[in-house]
Amino acid sequence: MRLPKEIEKLYIDFDAFFANVEKQLDPSARERPVGVTSLPSEHAALITCCYMAKAQGIKRGMRVSEARKLCPDIIIKPARHDIYVRCHNKILETIGNIIPVTKVWSVDEAECTLMGRERREGRELAERIKKALADKIGTCITPSIGLSTNQFLAKVAAEMYKPNGLTLLPPEALPGPLFDLKLTDLPGISKNMERRLIASGILSIKDFWNITGKQARAIWGNVEGERMWAQLRGYEISRPETTRRMFGHSRLLSREWSRPDKALDCLRLLTVKAAYRMRREGFTAGSMSISVGLQPEGRRGRQTSFTACSDDFRLSGHMTRLYEEVCTGLPPRARFRQISVMLHDIVPKGTRTGDLFDEKPHNPKWLAATKTMDALNEKHGSCVISLGPRAKMPGGYVGGKIAFGRVPDAKDFY
Repeated sequence: MRLPKEIEKLYIDFDAFFANVEKQLDPSARERPVGVTSLPSEHAALITCCYMAKAQGIKRGMRVSEARKLCPDIIIKPARHDIYVRCHNKILETIGNIIPVTKVWSVDEAECTLMGRERREGRELAERIKKALADKIGTCITPSIGLSTNQFLAKVAAEMYKPNGLTLLPPEALPGPLFDLKLTDLPGISKNMERRLIASGILSIKDFWNITGKQARAIWGNVEGERMWAQLRGYEISRPETTRRMFGHSRLLSREWSRPDKALDCLRLLTVKAAYRMRREGFTAGSMSISVGLQPEGRRGRQTSFTACSDDFRLSGHMTRLYEEVCTGLPPRARFRQISVMLHDIVPKGTRTGDLFDEKPHNPKWLAATKTMDALNEKHGSCVISLGPRAKMPGGYVGGKIAFGRVPDAKDFY
């Protein structure tokens, strides 16, 4: 833990990124409210909307039909994840021509570390970045930029005056502007954590500032509370490197895909996508879990362990057996609303000892066949060969959707 004496971090947080990319690409949408949804359906929920739509009461999670009633002029765009990733990569290239990007936090958030003179010229540097992005990417895709002593406070600063903001929180300004914020304006304080803080007598950021680090640790029940307390004061915190724990994908199902047989087709696609990502990163899995959400309510799940593998043949077999167990006893007219698969017990390939008592030893031909399919698909830049029929799902992008903290690469869209 170290207390910097000057600004060291620059944080870039793009405003309503998906919606603003759509505005940039469609000039007819620039003066109208825009919402982005995962599926081209009136029953789908908005995953984001532009600030013009927010001003008219449109919110993330609102159904398209409800948004149209509230704002008849709204334009609804189905999400195009490959387009957003390409824009993201161009943005990183543009920023990198001015200052190196230290860490990418998500498709629309990135962090830069300032060195030497950059720390004293932070505002000018941020303005250069804004101008370069407007020139190279477009004026609709606006960034809000925050600068402070650490990543946490720089992110807070970036979110203080959206959209298209530029905010500095130097050490000498603390805690001043922070006391005007709500507890939930701090990254990591959810509604549930806010309730826990209130129950402990912490009603504001000023109250949180005035407790000790040990008290913060006690409220959280772990070291994260003390870390947040220190970061709020400007400390730079070193964290241990995280390790990969799982690979997986989930999917909300449209009405036409809610039957058990169609849900299985979706789960098969998600399984081979997760396995493909795992192989590319050089891992094998030793267990798998699946989970299904049922309409109108309820959730079922199953998990199994097995000898480490990474090929589509064996993993699809484990998935099918789990799915059959999940479906046992379901009523005839059961419908699925969500489905997911996770590969657990992840270790680098070649580091796990085999099981001498495994009744079904690993067949090397399965992995060889899987790798051959991977190579052909990568060569052609699309899925030209797959294990079994490959159904086309509404909304597309099976296994290639942007998720919090993960930006797909081009191969994820094959």
